[in-house]
Amino acid sequence: MGDGLTFRVLAYAVMVAHAAFVLFVVAGGVAVRWSPRLAWIHLPCVFWGIVVEAFGLTCPLTPLENEFRARAGIDPYAGDFLIHLMDSMIYPGWLTRDIQVVLAVIVAAVNVAVYGSLLVRKRGC
Repeated sequence: MGDGLTFRVLAYAVMVAHAAFVLFVVAGGVAVRWSPRLAWIHLPCVFWGIVVEAFGLTCPLTPLENEFRARAGIDPYAGDFLIHLMDSMIYPGWLTRDIQVVLAVIVAAVNVAVYGSLLVRKRGC
């Protein structure tokens, strides 16, 4: 595999991992309901997701992905379907700082509700 192709594959892999992480942060509580041991992984991920959104931080996966894109010669706005699809999911154009804070609050609230229901279920109330 040529270097360009290798870095293109790595960029796609990081992008898919990034999207999977976001999905796990938002909806991982469902998996925790099935397997409560996942909470030890899910809760730190939720905390990280909330901190990144609330404070406008950059996830470490973003610069890594950008580095792989640059090495592959991929423009972040190239017409490539996967990049276009994933970019719009992970970095939507409408995402402002205010909306990021709202999303952080929503993620926190959803997860508090899910974990609260787990505690109530576990206590048999």
